Amino acid sequence: MRRMSTVHLHFMARFAAIVLLLAPQIAAALELKPFKDDLFAYPGLLETRDNGDWIKVDYRKERDLYQRDDDPERKVKGKYVARGVAWHQSFETIAFADRSVDVFDVRKIGRQAFSVIFVHGRGVDRKLGASDDRFGGNFNRLKNLAYDNGGLYVAPTIKAFDAAGQDNGVRDVAAVIAYLAKSAPGRPIILACASMGTLICKGIARDPQSVAVLGGMILMSGIYDDGFMETPFYTAHLPLFFAHSTDDEVYKATDQQALYDKLHAKGYPTRFVLFNTGSHGTPLRMLDWRDTLDWFLKRT
Repeated sequence: MRRMSTVHLHFMARFAAIVLLLAPQIAAALELKPFKDDLFAYPGLLETRDNGDWIKVDYRKERDLYQRDDDPERKVKGKYVARGVAWHQSFETIAFADRSVDVFDVRKIGRQAFSVIFVHGRGVDRKLGASDDRFGGNFNRLKNLAYDNGGLYVAPTIKAFDAAGQDNGVRDVAAVIAYLAKSAPGRPIILACASMGTLICKGIARDPQSVAVLGGMILMSGIYDDGFMETPFYTAHLPLFFAHSTDDEVYKATDQQALYDKLHAKGYPTRFVLFNTGSHGTPLRMLDWRDTLDWFLKRT
């Protein structure tokens, strides 16, 4: 057996010491830096189970809407936003393969540490995901979290939600995912879909090329997918996050809850955040983006 020299032993000892010193920094790199956490953290938990994978959040309309906004549902109070991020955002068009997709984005595309794609619902476009003042300033927080942590935030326009529109929307978002994966290979890509936009997530879950580079999906006030457990996304065991409200009259929380329960019982990586008394749009206002993204980044 070859014996190590004293020099080699000293080198290995120093290397091991450096690794031990850097270990906390490496671990910390998996968590996003705080941004207005005192304002956006969940105001209280009414119930928790499944070792914290399922939580019910205390939402109160008087406190979390009327006291938070100067003009309810239109303009949040100034302390909830930081507008300097506007210097790093733009409306542009991504051309990739045979698709041309209008998007809003924050930070230059290329070498980003992670990416978040937000897909809106019916009747709006990419401007919803660009709004600083609507939904209690929560999109502004997401933009700042992405920029401050070397990430990228993208909100594409879905032009229609009829059958043909959904098909085109899935193809467009698949092209955005592929473009981001090429620009920063191996970096996490989180797809977040809201309301009818979850039909796009449903389609992406069935696209093997997209699934191969995704880091997970968020379904906000979404549509129940009774075929989810037969998709490439499920087979890949990618993290799936639900955000819903008890009083959502558009898509019932109980349907998504049933899917969560099935997945959790199988040991699938999933989480459910339920806003007590909230309505259809409450998750867009109340989701704690830092807590949510950290949940994904620790699993990629």
